[in-house]
Amino acid sequence: MDHGLELLSRLKTRAFFALCQGQRMAGEGEIPILVYNPHPYTGKEVVECEFQLHDQNWEDSFSLPEIYHNDLPLPSQAEKEQSNLNLDWRKRVVFAAELEPGLNRFDCRLKQLPKKPSPQLVVVGGKITFQNERLEVIINCETGLIDRYQVEGVDYLKAGAFCALVLADNDDPWGMTVHGFRDVVGRFELMSPERGAAFSGVAEKVLDSVRVIEDGEVRSVVEAVLNYGDSFICMRYKLPKQGTELEIEGRVHWNEKSRMLKLSIPTTLADPDYLGQVAYGTAMLPNDGQEAVAQKWTGLFSEQDQRALTCINDGTYGSDSLDGEIRLSLLRSAAYAGHPILDRPILPQDRYSPRIDQGERLFRFWIKGGSFAERRASVDREALLRNEKPYALSFFPSGQGTLPSPAIRLSDAVVQMTAFKQAESGGQYIVRLFEPTGVVRSTVVEIPAIAVSYEVHLSAYEIKTLRIDPTQSVISETNLLE
Repeated sequence: MDHGLELLSRLKTRAFFALCQGQRMAGEGEIPILVYNPHPYTGKEVVECEFQLHDQNWEDSFSLPEIYHNDLPLPSQAEKEQSNLNLDWRKRVVFAAELEPGLNRFDCRLKQLPKKPSPQLVVVGGKITFQNERLEVIINCETGLIDRYQVEGVDYLKAGAFCALVLADNDDPWGMTVHGFRDVVGRFELMSPERGAAFSGVAEKVLDSVRVIEDGEVRSVVEAVLNYGDSFICMRYKLPKQGTELEIEGRVHWNEKSRMLKLSIPTTLADPDYLGQVAYGTAMLPNDGQEAVAQKWTGLFSEQDQRALTCINDGTYGSDSLDGEIRLSLLRSAAYAGHPILDRPILPQDRYSPRIDQGERLFRFWIKGGSFAERRASVDREALLRNEKPYALSFFPSGQGTLPSPAIRLSDAVVQMTAFKQAESGGQYIVRLFEPTGVVRSTVVEIPAIAVSYEVHLSAYEIKTLRIDPTQSVISETNLLE
């Protein structure tokens, strides 16, 4: 599988460079950053990109990257790069931008500072309180958990959110004898400063186990380190300076046996339904604590409150819900091919047996609260953006060639493009559209390269397939079999 991903990465890179033709050469002191948005609509995105300075800076000063689009400054900040060279040379810039379909050009300019800016977000009264115009988040420094997530004055979470729960399990990897995992036997707790520093690999000083590690114009990042038994979690909360989306990143070192790990999200919503994305649709998921399966997102939707809280994932498809709480299924530690047979032990009791899901894993979730209607209309596209991220690369173009047109645009804010491919025959192209919310909608499909547009009407949850003939500049409707 990894070899296949390597081949795909090379094809993706070649395609990216081809799409960069026609971009002007960098001006004096500019470092170009090119971002390809693969979606046929504009999206607001936090872009992360690394690049190398033209030379090593051995002074104590700090090179601060600032991002411009058409000579206008954008909110941006420098964050810790992935490498660990203790030198001002490799850079990681994070900036907030609105990405048009296709290729987007940004330019980075460097500003010399005496030293790297210190975080302005600090601990007050045992809490970290973060606010922007629409959002307030409170992180409890005694627990490492979130005590408040408030959007436009409305609380969506109960105190102690994002607690990692340890549940009773057995060695059957298929879970053949159960329908859910609800027996909590423990939970991860904040480490002492001494133990947290040792886990973090810090030998020269003692660290607080909840700390602000990044803070700038785009976001603040708070890190907490927690422990249960022989296992550890480094939890990062990414708090936006604009908007209301909270990103949760959990790096788990899992070493338990016959246990399951879940992440608890207790909400304040009254009598909510539990919904989740399925293939070309949305399903009503079990709301009684039984294990549920969905794709890129799940959410609790309260008709009584007319409010909802959604959770986007990038690969965590199991969960359960009960009494307004979502529990995301992260890891188990059952055996390989363990099979319960009568009352026999599942595993041999005279040797070491390898387990599934042991070791280090990385999880990401994006939490957002809002009105029932807004969350229902927006979450599908947001999930696409999180799972099919725009591609960012610092690249110095030659200035040769002609700027390519965007491949396709959709005019509305909800309809999705789920496929754009070559037709099975005839040298034409196939576009597949989908209405994801259960509401009748229409959108205009625009193909700038052949100067053609076509209005499409979709019923609730309808899949519609279009055939594009570039030689005749014609779009027509066809069926799934083309």
